[in-house]
Amino acid sequence: MKLCQGTTEMANREQAEIQISELDLLSSMFPYEEEFAVTDQLALAELKHYVENESAEVPSSKVQFMLNVKAEVPNASMVEFSMACALPFKYPTVPPEITVRSSLLSRSQQILLNSDLKAYLVQNCNGEPCMLSAREWVKDHAAAYIDKELSSSSMTASDATQSEEVTMFTRLWIYSHHIYNKQKRKNIVDWAKELSLSGFCMPGKPGIVCVEGLQSSCEEFWSRIRRLTWKRILIRYREDVSLEGGGHAEIQSKRKFPTLEEKYFDAHGARGNHMDLGQLYRFLEEKGCSDIFQMYFGVEGH
Repeated sequence: MKLCQGTTEMANREQAEIQISELDLLSSMFPYEEEFAVTDQLALAELKHYVENESAEVPSSKVQFMLNVKAEVPNASMVEFSMACALPFKYPTVPPEITVRSSLLSRSQQILLNSDLKAYLVQNCNGEPCMLSAREWVKDHAAAYIDKELSSSSMTASDATQSEEVTMFTRLWIYSHHIYNKQKRKNIVDWAKELSLSGFCMPGKPGIVCVEGLQSSCEEFWSRIRRLTWKRILIRYREDVSLEGGGHAEIQSKRKFPTLEEKYFDAHGARGNHMDLGQLYRFLEEKGCSDIFQMYFGVEGH
């Protein structure tokens, strides 16, 4: 039994090392954030810690990242496709999880594209890293789906089921070195309202933003926010929960916050820009999110 466990452990670490190597390769090939960005830095840190420390536990979450691909459509214009990617812990012995989106794709076109990509991955990702070949597939094939005329009757029952399966509720915990600028703070509140997201924003130093709602809306919010000028901003933690139907009542039941608003916790300091972190911890505790405090600050709250 111990031999079997040791073999499994060795295989796990090899897979983790392959994932890190592939992410490093993607980072070097696509150095700009608009091309490639890890959206869950905590999961990446966990994976690296697991590889570097024999006593480390298996990571609790998948590494998630975005790859953006520009492809030429028949009329010679360029269209951007966004690939939301996640690496299951057993990747590359199992295929990566990839969802391709574009503002020019209808829902049925997007479902067909992702179904075909999934079939390609199952056939071609046999134990070898395949993110680059997946990106190439999207670059070569995705634009053709924009012109495909799809009637609702051409969608099979399995396609419809798949579209329900990918509906996710997401909560992003975003960390910024500081949030002072009034226009940025206004954007955070306005964009959350526009995208039907709830949560809170704690301005000051450090700055904290939490948004929750449909996964696609959270990703759109993050896409807009990170394009603004920041000293440092990253997703500290990400929560994803599958939705059965994705109806309004079900989405509301997953929320921990009613709306998104700014929160102040006895600001102090020379510029009145440091919040009382004890009050922040109590606020998070009331919302059932106290474990997030340690992820932000490296210490347990009290």
